[in-house]
Amino acid sequence: MTDTQSRRDFIGAGAMLPALARAEQRPNILYIMTDQQHAGMMSCAGNPWVKTPAMDSLAARGVRFERAYSSNPVCMPARTSMMTGRYPSHFQMRGNGPAPVPEAALNSALGNLFRNAGYQTAFGGKTHWPAPMTPESIGFDYITPDERNGLAGECSTFLRQRHSKPFLLVASFINPHDICYMAIDAYTKANKLPGMYPQSVVERQCVAEASVLPAGLSRQDFFEKRCPPIPANHGPSSDEPAALGRYGGFRGYVRKHWTHEDWRLHRWAYCRLTERVDAEIGRVLDTLRETGLERNTMVLFSSDHGDMDSAHGFEHKSLPYEESARVPFMVSFPGHAPQGRIDRKHLVSSCVDLLPTLCDYAGIKPPEGLPGRSVRNVVEKGSAAGWREDLAIECSNARCLRTRRYKYSRFEGPGPQDLLTDMERDPGEMVNLATQPRFASVLAEHRRRLRQRIEELNDDYGRSLFQGER
Repeated sequence: MTDTQSRRDFIGAGAMLPALARAEQRPNILYIMTDQQHAGMMSCAGNPWVKTPAMDSLAARGVRFERAYSSNPVCMPARTSMMTGRYPSHFQMRGNGPAPVPEAALNSALGNLFRNAGYQTAFGGKTHWPAPMTPESIGFDYITPDERNGLAGECSTFLRQRHSKPFLLVASFINPHDICYMAIDAYTKANKLPGMYPQSVVERQCVAEASVLPAGLSRQDFFEKRCPPIPANHGPSSDEPAALGRYGGFRGYVRKHWTHEDWRLHRWAYCRLTERVDAEIGRVLDTLRETGLERNTMVLFSSDHGDMDSAHGFEHKSLPYEESARVPFMVSFPGHAPQGRIDRKHLVSSCVDLLPTLCDYAGIKPPEGLPGRSVRNVVEKGSAAGWREDLAIECSNARCLRTRRYKYSRFEGPGPQDLLTDMERDPGEMVNLATQPRFASVLAEHRRRLRQRIEELNDDYGRSLFQGER
């Protein structure tokens, strides 16, 4: 196809869009995502144990949301949610397993929406979606399956190309996800079990590199001066739901057997893996600036979910606690997003709000009936009419509701199932108010609202958690 033909097709596509979304006015969009990075794992979020200059630069040039949560803090459900704009329960998806994703959902997924509207669409890096989802089936050119060092290079190559259309580029990095292997390997070694995930050579190499202690320091000086301390919420919540005490395998093993030194080394490696991916993100952002594309490119950065990072004696994800469910979410767009603003008010879903937000900036109408909404007005004006008062979070063995002040979680039984925390007075989620009679009305109201959200989402598993209750 000639440049003239490409330009003609592009103008034709633009003619079907609203006047404000004509080709010459539509921005490029760069969506950068990491894997298993909680919201506090950035130096711009006040973490003194990690240095993330690339992420910090996005925060300095845009808006950082402090109340952004994954729709389900596990890889496959969260990632499917991001690309489709649906909660994972829409696909009967609770964890990293097979799930029915119908053709209609593929056709209306992120890449196809943008491609059909005249955008060039490219995806690089980690996917981790259920079959039949592939980059191609949801409307992307798959520029590389490399999730690590090669991804930044391929994204930079893409950015340096001549673009006759505006583009949507998704850069999906794997780290700091490799932190998973510290607990897995500690468990298998202690129990003399065959190695789990024996094919994961690169991942273990990255963890080994991240675990190296700084040169020139004794071990004592390292722990006194350089290694992150145990957090204040390392212990279990009071009257924690029974489900949290039933974890076996590597999660149960490290919760029972790891020493404070083990946990601190885990936190050290998690920081180093985050710095590693930050450097790769920096390479992509450098190219964006060097090519001059930064002026007309909206950049959105987030993660699929977090990591417990030793809070409540856990690592890994899948829990409704802040470290697992709350993630970075930042929007940077020169001339459109105010610089350096922190939004501590609006409850945002990093997954179901993603597709409507990107569509809004591109002038594309999202599919009808999606549960999320665009954060554009919040970014540009600091507010949005009728913004949600609560936000549902789905987990593999629980359902959760985050309101302005409280967080309520309902776990799968038997045993005590409710967890209610006051996020203003108890941000570490250490005191379970669900067992205190004076909070009975607060508990009842949050139960009611969570059940209402479950009904709105037609969430059968959520319904099952309240089975037998009126």
